[in-house]
Amino acid sequence: MSAQVSALTVQDVDHSFGSRQVLSRVSFSVLASTFVALLGPNGAGKTTLLSIVTRLYHTRAGRVNVFGFDMQTEPSQALAQLGVVFQNRTLDADLTVRQNLLYHASLHGLPREDAEPRLRPLLERIDLLDRIDDRVRTLSGGQSRRVEIARSLIHGPRLLILDEPTVGLDNRSRTDIVAIVRGLVRDEGLAVLWATHIFDEIEPDDPVIILHRGHIVGRGSARDIAGAEGRLDAAFRALTSADTAGEVA
Repeated sequence: MSAQVSALTVQDVDHSFGSRQVLSRVSFSVLASTFVALLGPNGAGKTTLLSIVTRLYHTRAGRVNVFGFDMQTEPSQALAQLGVVFQNRTLDADLTVRQNLLYHASLHGLPREDAEPRLRPLLERIDLLDRIDDRVRTLSGGQSRRVEIARSLIHGPRLLILDEPTVGLDNRSRTDIVAIVRGLVRDEGLAVLWATHIFDEIEPDDPVIILHRGHIVGRGSARDIAGAEGRLDAAFRALTSADTAGEVA
């Protein structure tokens, strides 16, 4: 697949809660086979944006397309291309790893006989095949997060959305999660939109989108945004310290 194919297109998305505007004309794209980082301080609108992209919230203004399928008019086709790892843990702790994956497969219309053969390669990729029949409550936080990644892939999506997936994990677990997801981009050609506030999860060539008070205030490669000083964190603080938000190309 050409890297120029658009996996996700967000165009002029607005969203408000009552009189409070939380997103204002947000537009960006994620190309196929690309790892894109979404940065923003607390309250920037990242989770609201991802909720719209994943159709937890309906689009009130603007458009969202996933591999050419409009989320408003073709939601089933769009969602079939999409895997999601939410910020909050969503596995059933009383079920086994296998049961969690099969249940999620059933939600996507996959019968057990079709889903079962997919489990082994997914669990081998996240190095948890030996825990397939263990209850989720016996897993560590990092292991549970890896299972959530496997679960998000059970139906064969081409775009993976992750909302702060490493929050609360130790450094080793965090490194493992990042490596797994980057491997999916490299080996499987997945497109990834990775929301984070941890700068060392971002590599210099990664496309980065910076959201502040509902506006995109920075975009480009991490290297370009970091500038001559080579400090993405410093550039981020400068872009998100302004009282007013206007887009910076």
